[in-house]
Formats: sequence, C-alpha cells, structure tokens
Amino acid sequence: MPARANPHEPNEPAGQKHEAAESEKAPGRSSAPAPHREELEKTLAASEQARTEAEALRDQYLADLQRVAADFDNYRKRVARDQQALVARAHAGLVEAILPVLDDLGRALEAAGQHEEAKLEDGVRFVHRQLLGVLTKEGLEEIPTDIPFDPHVHEALAAIPSEAEEGTILEVVQRGYLLGDRVLRPARVVVAAAKNPED
Repeated sequence: MPARANPHEPNEPAGQKHEAAESEKAPGRSSAPAPHREELEKTLAASEQARTEAEALRDQYLADLQRVAADFDNYRKRVARDQQALVARAHAGLVEAILPVLDDLGRALEAAGQHEEAKLEDGVRFVHRQLLGVLTKEGLEEIPTDIPFDPHVHEALAAIPSEAEEGTILEVVQRGYLLGDRVLRPARVVVAAAKNPED
C-alpha cells in the first residue's frame, strides 16, 4: 500500500523543493551579474595600445632630438672651418699685398750698400708710402694727434707744464692706428700739464 502523507506537513511541488535545496547548498551565491569578460579584454587592449603609442612617440621625440643635436654639431664644425678658411684667405691676401713692399725694401737696402744716400732716402720713402697704402686699403687709419688728449686713443707718456692749454698734445713719441673702430695701438704722446703758478 502507498505511504500516506503526513497530515501535518503541507504539500509542496517537487520543483520548489529542488530550488530550496539548491539555495541551501549555496548560501553565499550573489544574484548580481559579473563584469563582462569581453569588455574587460577590450579595456586591457586599449590600455596596451595607448602604452605602445606613447612609447613610439617617446622614441620619435628622442630620435628627433638626437638628429637636431647632430645637425647643430655639424653646423658648429662647419662654421669653425669656414672661419679658419676666411682667416687664412685674409692673411694670404695681406701677405700677398705686402710682397711688393718687401721687394722695394730689398732694392732700397741694395742702394744703401752702394752708398747712394739720395737713392736710399727716396727708396725708403717710396716703401713707406707703398706699405701705408696697402694697410690703408685694409682699413688702417692713423690716430689724429692734432686734437686734445683723448684717453680712448692716446697714451700719455709724460705731462709737461706748458703755456699751452692743459691736455694739448705737445709731442708724438709713437704714432697710433685704428683698424675700423678698434684701436690697434694708441698714439703715445707727451701732453701739456697745467703750469705751476709759482713758476
């Protein structure tokens, strides 16, 4: 005979009993959905791509900086070579221009050896004019001494009490020269000082 159901227990469908049993077996199970795996992979891939692009950009900037540094170094060396070549050409041009003066000076010395005083004097004067002309073409200019003493272009070797106005150049010991705006050598002079009233 079939067993009789307990009259004190309510009848429940079999499916409900199974779900209840499953719920009891997994009390910590959450009903919230887990992060989608595909979205996480996309996020990781995007992060990796951004990192790769940043590294590529960094490498490009570094290569550009190295190229600029190399170009500047080559430019600096080229300018230095050009300057050296320019100085060498300038020296060569000046020496070439002075060679005829050297020849004339040699002829003047030959005349001195023959005791031809007049020819010697003329020869020396000619050499002086020729050399001065060459240097003048190069920008050489004699510092004037017919002006009051100027400490920027004159060098006072002595100051002598004189009737002349104080600062007047009385004597030129050595001529001075300018090359453009630059003082190659100041004119060395003797200047007038204020006269002592007791004299």
